[in-house]
Amino acid sequence: MDLGVKPRGKLAHNTWVQNIFSVFQITFPFFALVLCGYLATRKGYLPLPAIGGMNSFVLFFALPCLLFRFGSSTPIAQLLDWNVVLVYLFCALVMVGFTIAITKGRHIGWNDASFGALVAAFPNTGFMGVPLLVALLGAKAAGPVIQTIMIDMLITSSLCIALSKLDGAEEHGFSNAVKKSIKGVFTNPMPWAILLGALFSATEMTLPKPVTVTLGLLADAASPVALFTIGAVLARSDMNIHDKVPLRDYMPVAFLKLFLHPLLVLLVGTTTCTGGRPAQCQQRVFTRRTHGSKQWTCRQDHSFFNCTGLHQLFSRRSHIQIKKVSFQIKKDA
Repeated sequence: MDLGVKPRGKLAHNTWVQNIFSVFQITFPFFALVLCGYLATRKGYLPLPAIGGMNSFVLFFALPCLLFRFGSSTPIAQLLDWNVVLVYLFCALVMVGFTIAITKGRHIGWNDASFGALVAAFPNTGFMGVPLLVALLGAKAAGPVIQTIMIDMLITSSLCIALSKLDGAEEHGFSNAVKKSIKGVFTNPMPWAILLGALFSATEMTLPKPVTVTLGLLADAASPVALFTIGAVLARSDMNIHDKVPLRDYMPVAFLKLFLHPLLVLLVGTTTCTGGRPAQCQQRVFTRRTHGSKQWTCRQDHSFFNCTGLHQLFSRRSHIQIKKVSFQIKKDA
Protein backbone atom coordinates (compact mmCIF):
# COMPACT_ATOMS: atom_id res chain seq x y z
CA MET A 1 0.00 0.00 0.00
CA ASP A 2 1.31 3.44 -0.96
CA LEU A 3 1.33 5.71 2.13
CA GLY A 4 2.87 8.64 0.26
CA VAL A 5 6.20 8.30 2.09
CA LYS A 6 9.21 8.89 -0.14
CA PRO A 7 12.36 6.83 0.52
CA ARG A 8 15.41 8.79 1.60
CA GLY A 9 19.17 8.31 1.85
CA LYS A 10 20.56 4.91 0.92
CA LEU A 11 17.07 3.48 0.40
CA ALA A 12 16.24 6.18 -2.16
CA HIS A 13 19.55 5.56 -3.92
CA ASN A 14 18.89 1.82 -4.06
CA THR A 15 15.41 2.40 -5.45
CA TRP A 16 16.81 4.66 -8.17
CA VAL A 17 19.43 2.06 -9.10
CA GLN A 18 16.80 -0.67 -9.21
CA ASN A 19 14.61 1.42 -11.50
CA ILE A 20 17.52 2.05 -13.85
CA PHE A 21 18.43 -1.63 -13.84
CA SER A 22 14.83 -2.61 -14.56
CA VAL A 23 14.74 -0.36 -17.61
CA PHE A 24 18.17 -1.66 -18.65
CA GLN A 25 16.83 -5.22 -18.59
CA ILE A 26 14.20 -4.22 -21.13
CA THR A 27 16.40 -2.10 -23.41
CA PHE A 28 19.55 -4.24 -23.43
CA PRO A 29 18.31 -6.79 -26.02
CA PHE A 30 17.50 -4.01 -28.48
CA PHE A 31 20.97 -2.48 -28.41
CA ALA A 32 22.53 -5.95 -28.32
CA LEU A 33 20.91 -6.67 -31.69
CA VAL A 34 22.29 -3.39 -33.05
CA LEU A 35 25.75 -4.46 -31.87
CA CYS A 36 25.32 -7.87 -33.52
CA GLY A 37 24.52 -6.23 -36.85
CA TYR A 38 27.51 -3.90 -36.50
CA LEU A 39 29.96 -6.72 -35.71
CA ALA A 40 28.55 -9.02 -38.39
CA THR A 41 29.15 -6.35 -41.02
CA ARG A 42 32.58 -5.29 -39.77
CA LYS A 43 33.77 -8.92 -39.67
CA GLY A 44 32.44 -9.64 -43.15
CA TYR A 45 29.76 -12.16 -42.15
CA LEU A 46 27.12 -9.87 -43.66
CA PRO A 47 28.09 -8.66 -47.15
CA LEU A 48 27.57 -4.95 -47.77
CA PRO A 49 25.26 -5.54 -50.78
CA ALA A 50 22.93 -7.56 -48.52
CA ILE A 51 22.20 -4.56 -46.30
CA GLY A 52 20.01 -2.95 -48.94
CA GLY A 53 17.90 -6.10 -49.17
CA MET A 54 17.44 -6.23 -45.39
CA ASN A 55 16.49 -2.57 -45.36
CA SER A 56 13.91 -3.13 -48.11
CA PHE A 57 12.45 -6.12 -46.28
CA VAL A 58 11.89 -4.01 -43.16
CA LEU A 59 10.57 -0.91 -44.96
CA PHE A 60 8.26 -2.59 -47.45
CA PHE A 61 7.17 -5.80 -45.73
CA ALA A 62 7.81 -6.28 -42.02
CA LEU A 63 7.34 -2.75 -40.67
CA PRO A 64 4.09 -2.05 -42.57
CA CYS A 65 2.65 -5.28 -41.16
CA LEU A 66 3.71 -4.24 -37.67
CA LEU A 67 2.13 -0.79 -38.06
CA PHE A 68 -1.04 -2.32 -39.48
CA ARG A 69 -1.30 -4.66 -36.50
CA PHE A 70 -0.85 -1.82 -34.03
CA GLY A 71 -3.26 0.42 -35.94
CA SER A 72 -5.99 -2.19 -36.20
CA SER A 73 -5.71 -3.13 -32.51
CA THR A 74 -5.58 0.45 -31.19
CA PRO A 75 -8.86 2.28 -30.45
CA ILE A 76 -9.54 4.87 -33.11
CA ALA A 77 -9.72 7.63 -30.48
CA GLN A 78 -6.06 7.05 -29.60
CA LEU A 79 -5.11 7.28 -33.28
CA LEU A 80 -6.82 10.67 -33.66
CA ASP A 81 -5.42 12.60 -30.70
CA TRP A 82 -5.12 16.12 -32.09
CA ASN A 83 -3.16 17.32 -29.07
CA VAL A 84 -0.36 14.89 -29.95
CA VAL A 85 -0.54 15.81 -33.64
CA LEU A 86 -0.37 19.57 -33.09
CA VAL A 87 2.39 19.41 -30.46
CA TYR A 88 4.61 17.13 -32.51
CA LEU A 89 3.96 18.92 -35.80
CA PHE A 90 4.80 22.29 -34.25
CA CYS A 91 8.05 20.95 -32.78
CA ALA A 92 9.03 19.31 -36.07
CA LEU A 93 8.50 22.50 -38.07
CA VAL A 94 10.43 24.56 -35.52
CA MET A 95 13.34 22.10 -35.66
CA VAL A 96 13.43 22.14 -39.47
CA GLY A 97 13.42 25.94 -39.67
CA PHE A 98 15.91 26.46 -36.85
CA THR A 99 18.35 23.81 -38.12
CA ILE A 100 18.41 25.27 -41.63
CA ALA A 101 18.83 28.79 -40.24
CA ILE A 102 21.96 27.96 -38.22
CA THR A 103 23.62 25.49 -40.62
CA LYS A 104 23.12 27.03 -44.06
CA GLY A 105 26.13 29.06 -45.05
CA ARG A 106 28.93 29.44 -47.55
CA HIS A 107 30.00 25.80 -47.67
CA ILE A 108 26.57 24.30 -46.82
CA GLY A 109 23.78 25.00 -49.30
CA TRP A 110 20.08 24.23 -49.27
CA ASN A 111 20.67 20.58 -50.15
CA ASP A 112 22.86 19.66 -47.19
CA ALA A 113 21.12 22.06 -44.81
CA SER A 114 17.72 20.56 -45.62
CA PHE A 115 18.89 17.00 -45.04
CA GLY A 116 20.59 18.14 -41.87
CA ALA A 117 17.20 19.47 -40.76
CA LEU A 118 15.66 16.12 -41.62
CA VAL A 119 18.28 14.45 -39.43
CA ALA A 120 17.49 16.81 -36.54
CA ALA A 121 13.70 16.56 -36.73
CA PHE A 122 13.17 12.93 -37.81
CA PRO A 123 13.78 10.39 -35.01
CA ASN A 124 14.19 6.68 -35.59
CA THR A 125 10.76 5.60 -34.44
CA GLY A 126 10.11 3.09 -37.19
CA PHE A 127 13.20 0.95 -36.66
CA MET A 128 13.91 1.56 -32.97
CA GLY A 129 11.11 3.56 -31.38
CA VAL A 130 8.10 1.31 -32.00
CA PRO A 131 9.54 -1.92 -30.58
CA LEU A 132 11.34 -0.17 -27.73
CA LEU A 133 8.38 1.91 -26.59
CA VAL A 134 5.96 -1.00 -26.78
CA ALA A 135 8.36 -3.09 -24.69
CA LEU A 136 8.71 -0.30 -22.11
CA LEU A 137 5.20 1.12 -21.99
CA GLY A 138 2.95 -1.55 -23.47
CA ALA A 139 0.71 -1.56 -26.52
CA LYS A 140 -0.94 1.73 -25.50
CA ALA A 141 2.22 3.55 -26.60
CA ALA A 142 1.54 2.58 -30.21
CA GLY A 143 -1.18 5.19 -30.73
CA PRO A 144 0.91 8.36 -30.25
CA VAL A 145 3.87 6.74 -32.04
CA ILE A 146 1.76 5.97 -35.10
CA GLN A 147 0.59 9.59 -35.25
CA THR A 148 4.13 10.93 -35.16
CA ILE A 149 5.20 8.52 -37.89
CA MET A 150 2.44 9.88 -40.12
CA ILE A 151 3.58 13.46 -39.49
CA ASP A 152 7.20 12.65 -40.28
CA MET A 153 6.38 10.67 -43.40
CA LEU A 154 3.77 13.04 -44.82
CA ILE A 155 5.06 16.47 -43.78
CA THR A 156 8.59 16.57 -42.34
CA SER A 157 10.28 14.42 -44.97
CA SER A 158 8.35 15.95 -47.87
CA LEU A 159 9.16 19.47 -46.71
CA CYS A 160 12.89 18.78 -46.30
CA ILE A 161 13.19 17.03 -49.66
CA ALA A 162 11.46 19.95 -51.38
CA LEU A 163 13.66 22.52 -49.61
CA SER A 164 16.78 20.62 -50.67
CA LYS A 165 16.13 21.76 -54.27
CA LEU A 166 16.07 25.49 -53.54
CA ASP A 167 19.69 25.86 -54.65
CA GLY A 168 18.30 26.12 -58.19
CA ALA A 169 20.86 23.69 -59.56
CA GLU A 170 18.29 22.34 -61.97
CA GLU A 171 15.40 23.94 -63.84
CA HIS A 172 12.14 23.92 -61.90
CA GLY A 173 14.01 22.09 -59.12
CA PHE A 174 11.63 23.05 -56.33
CA SER A 175 8.42 22.10 -58.15
CA ASN A 176 9.96 18.82 -59.30
CA ALA A 177 11.04 18.07 -55.74
CA VAL A 178 7.52 18.72 -54.46
CA LYS A 179 6.08 16.36 -57.05
CA LYS A 180 8.63 13.67 -56.17
CA SER A 181 7.90 14.11 -52.48
CA ILE A 182 4.18 13.66 -53.03
CA LYS A 183 4.84 10.64 -55.21
CA GLY A 184 7.10 9.22 -52.54
CA VAL A 185 4.37 9.58 -49.93
CA PHE A 186 1.85 7.73 -52.08
CA THR A 187 4.28 4.93 -52.93
CA ASN A 188 5.48 4.44 -49.36
CA PRO A 189 3.68 1.46 -47.79
CA MET A 190 3.91 2.64 -44.18
CA PRO A 191 1.33 5.47 -44.29
CA TRP A 192 -1.03 3.17 -46.16
CA ALA A 193 -0.51 0.44 -43.57
CA ILE A 194 -1.36 2.90 -40.79
CA LEU A 195 -4.46 4.19 -42.60
CA LEU A 196 -5.62 0.66 -43.37
CA GLY A 197 -5.10 -0.35 -39.76
CA ALA A 198 -7.09 2.69 -38.59
CA LEU A 199 -9.89 1.73 -40.98
CA PHE A 200 -10.00 -1.79 -39.53
CA SER A 201 -10.00 -0.32 -36.03
CA ALA A 202 -12.86 2.08 -36.80
CA THR A 203 -15.01 -0.53 -38.55
CA GLU A 204 -13.96 -3.47 -36.33
CA MET A 205 -13.26 -5.57 -39.40
CA THR A 206 -11.11 -8.70 -39.14
CA LEU A 207 -9.02 -10.63 -41.64
CA PRO A 208 -9.21 -14.39 -42.23
CA LYS A 209 -7.06 -16.32 -39.77
CA PRO A 210 -4.46 -17.52 -42.35
CA VAL A 211 -3.92 -13.92 -43.48
CA THR A 212 -3.71 -12.70 -39.90
CA VAL A 213 -1.10 -15.32 -39.05
CA THR A 214 0.95 -14.42 -42.14
CA LEU A 215 0.88 -10.72 -41.29
CA GLY A 216 1.77 -11.60 -37.70
CA LEU A 217 4.87 -13.50 -38.79
CA LEU A 218 6.05 -10.56 -40.85
CA ALA A 219 5.26 -8.13 -38.04
CA ASP A 220 7.21 -10.21 -35.52
CA ALA A 221 10.23 -10.13 -37.83
CA ALA A 222 10.21 -6.32 -38.03
CA SER A 223 11.91 -5.50 -34.74
CA PRO A 224 14.87 -7.93 -34.77
CA VAL A 225 15.65 -7.43 -38.45
CA ALA A 226 15.33 -3.63 -38.15
CA LEU A 227 17.67 -3.48 -35.15
CA PHE A 228 20.20 -5.76 -36.83
CA THR A 229 20.00 -3.59 -39.95
CA ILE A 230 20.69 -0.43 -37.94
CA GLY A 231 23.95 -1.96 -36.73
CA ALA A 232 24.83 -2.99 -40.26
CA VAL A 233 24.17 0.53 -41.59
CA LEU A 234 26.38 2.02 -38.87
CA ALA A 235 29.19 -0.35 -39.77
CA ARG A 236 28.82 0.40 -43.47
CA SER A 237 29.04 4.11 -42.72
CA ASP A 238 32.32 3.61 -40.87
CA MET A 239 33.73 1.47 -43.64
CA ASN A 240 32.78 3.93 -46.40
CA ILE A 241 34.12 7.09 -44.79
CA HIS A 242 37.42 8.02 -46.47
CA ASP A 243 37.59 11.74 -45.81
CA LYS A 244 37.49 13.22 -42.33
CA VAL A 245 34.41 15.39 -41.84
CA PRO A 246 34.98 18.55 -39.75
CA LEU A 247 33.21 18.59 -36.39
CA ARG A 248 31.54 21.88 -37.23
CA ASP A 249 29.64 20.19 -40.08
CA TYR A 250 27.79 17.65 -37.97
CA MET A 251 28.12 18.38 -34.24
CA PRO A 252 25.53 21.22 -34.22
CA VAL A 253 22.93 18.98 -35.87
CA ALA A 254 23.72 16.09 -33.53
CA PHE A 255 23.26 18.42 -30.55
CA LEU A 256 19.94 19.71 -31.90
CA LYS A 257 18.71 16.18 -32.47
CA LEU A 258 19.72 14.65 -29.16
CA PHE A 259 19.07 17.55 -26.79
CA LEU A 260 17.13 20.48 -28.26
CA HIS A 261 14.39 18.46 -29.96
CA PRO A 262 13.55 16.40 -26.84
CA LEU A 263 13.67 19.52 -24.69
CA LEU A 264 11.38 21.38 -27.09
CA VAL A 265 8.88 18.51 -27.07
CA LEU A 266 9.02 18.44 -23.27
CA LEU A 267 8.34 22.16 -22.93
CA VAL A 268 5.59 22.35 -25.54
CA GLY A 269 4.03 19.08 -24.40
CA THR A 270 4.05 20.13 -20.75
CA THR A 271 2.56 23.50 -21.63
CA THR A 272 -0.34 21.84 -23.45
CA CYS A 273 -0.69 19.09 -20.82
CA THR A 274 0.39 16.34 -23.21
CA GLY A 275 3.49 14.19 -23.45
CA GLY A 276 5.02 14.38 -26.92
CA ARG A 277 6.28 11.08 -28.30
CA PRO A 278 8.41 11.72 -31.28
CA ALA A 279 8.77 9.38 -34.12
CA GLN A 280 11.58 6.83 -38.03
CA CYS A 281 14.79 7.79 -39.21
CA GLN A 282 15.10 7.14 -42.88
CA GLN A 283 17.14 10.24 -43.62
CA ARG A 284 19.96 8.06 -44.94
CA VAL A 285 17.55 6.35 -47.35
CA PHE A 286 16.13 9.71 -48.49
CA THR A 287 19.60 11.17 -48.92
CA ARG A 288 20.88 8.26 -50.97
CA ARG A 289 17.86 8.46 -53.27
CA THR A 290 18.01 12.23 -53.74
CA HIS A 291 21.80 12.66 -54.02
CA GLY A 292 22.25 14.37 -50.67
CA SER A 293 25.55 14.61 -48.84
CA LYS A 294 26.68 11.11 -47.84
CA GLN A 295 29.30 12.44 -45.45
CA TRP A 296 26.69 14.43 -43.55
CA THR A 297 24.36 11.50 -42.99
CA CYS A 298 27.17 9.04 -42.28
CA ARG A 299 28.08 11.05 -39.22
CA GLN A 300 24.46 11.42 -38.18
CA ASP A 301 23.92 7.66 -38.42
CA HIS A 302 25.95 7.34 -35.22
CA SER A 303 23.45 9.41 -33.28
CA PHE A 304 20.01 8.81 -34.77
CA PHE A 305 19.27 5.53 -33.07
CA ASN A 306 19.90 7.06 -29.63
CA CYS A 307 17.35 9.82 -29.97
CA THR A 308 14.15 7.88 -29.41
CA GLY A 309 15.17 6.91 -25.91
CA LEU A 310 16.13 10.49 -25.08
CA HIS A 311 12.80 11.76 -26.34
CA GLN A 312 11.02 9.39 -24.00
CA LEU A 313 13.23 10.20 -21.02
CA PHE A 314 12.36 13.86 -21.51
CA SER A 315 8.63 13.08 -21.69
CA ARG A 316 6.78 13.46 -18.41
CA ARG A 317 4.10 10.89 -19.17
CA SER A 318 6.63 8.33 -20.35
CA HIS A 319 8.73 8.86 -17.22
CA ILE A 320 5.74 7.95 -15.08
CA GLN A 321 5.04 4.89 -17.19
CA ILE A 322 8.65 3.71 -16.92
CA LYS A 323 8.38 3.88 -13.14
CA LYS A 324 5.25 1.75 -13.34
CA VAL A 325 7.06 -0.79 -15.52
CA SER A 326 9.97 -0.92 -13.09
CA PHE A 327 7.63 -1.40 -10.12
CA GLN A 328 5.75 -4.18 -11.91
CA ILE A 329 9.00 -6.01 -12.74
CA LYS A 330 10.12 -5.87 -9.13
CA LYS A 331 6.68 -6.95 -7.94
CA ASP A 332 6.61 -9.93 -10.30
CA ALA A 333 10.12 -10.91 -9.22
